[in-house]
Amino acid sequence: MKIVILDGYTTNPGDVGWGELPGLGDCTIHDYSKTNQIIERAKDAEVVLTNKTIIGKEIFKGLPKLKMISVLATGYNIVDVEAANEAGVVVSNVPTYGTNSVAQMAFAHILEFAQHVGYHSETVRNGRWSKSRDFCYWDFPMVELSGLTVGIVGFGRIGQATAKIALGFGMKVIACDPVITKSPLEDVRITNLEIVFKESDFVSLHCNLTAENKGFVNKQLFATMKKTAYLINTSRGPLINEADLLEVLNKGVIAGAGLDVVTVEPPAADDPLHKAKNCQITPHISWATTAARKRLVDITIGNIKAYISGRPVNIVNNPVRK
Repeated sequence: MKIVILDGYTTNPGDVGWGELPGLGDCTIHDYSKTNQIIERAKDAEVVLTNKTIIGKEIFKGLPKLKMISVLATGYNIVDVEAANEAGVVVSNVPTYGTNSVAQMAFAHILEFAQHVGYHSETVRNGRWSKSRDFCYWDFPMVELSGLTVGIVGFGRIGQATAKIALGFGMKVIACDPVITKSPLEDVRITNLEIVFKESDFVSLHCNLTAENKGFVNKQLFATMKKTAYLINTSRGPLINEADLLEVLNKGVIAGAGLDVVTVEPPAADDPLHKAKNCQITPHISWATTAARKRLVDITIGNIKAYISGRPVNIVNNPVRK
């Protein structure tokens, strides 16, 4: 069996290894692949692994031996699932590897807004503390999280993990989710989207991107938020109408935004969000802890082993049997 990894570098730049994967078949690993390289590189492959390399409808026509696509991520919108169904190709993902890491990143952004650790550390590095007449200084209000409210949009595994951290800080937690009406966690109140945005000091997005919710965080919702509130997004960039976000940040409608994801990744060098007022952006790294990436590889190996055994797991599509 031939296995081809199209873009292995971001998952494993050399620090977590590929475990048993090379032993499961004739395995070729590419750090990156352009669209026009996919067919040539994978034309004889039965199993293809991809992280962000898009496998569109036309690609399937050039991969007659393909039987499985294993996505090295939770989101699988990079694969044309309908085309995979028609081609009889199984598509699997890795749904649970980064739960704690993503929740941790949401709070990294929250804590940066509360304490401004990075900013103040830089002022010390630049010599300001050494020249200070006082034993301490701060340039922003220091915010105590205890007693404040965090609102969680999307209360699945990651949303619940974020809630547990918030509760540990003594915060109040409210949440909304289209399929959850009663919280599985004590001390978390389930409510609606409008109340989450209206009452929260921090709103944290933890929902999947769908055709229905694209751009749902817009100026109408921003207008309901407290002027002192912050928006955190570690899910998918297109959930937010970025033109509206830029406007409300620069006008001071909300206090700030912490983004680990944006609509276009990587963003353009002149993306106006880079200069937006109180907008901190990290390069889509909430998933990238060493522990999470090791789990990602291990679960992917399990997916492929299950496929080989004839009992595939973590399947996200309904391929036509041939």
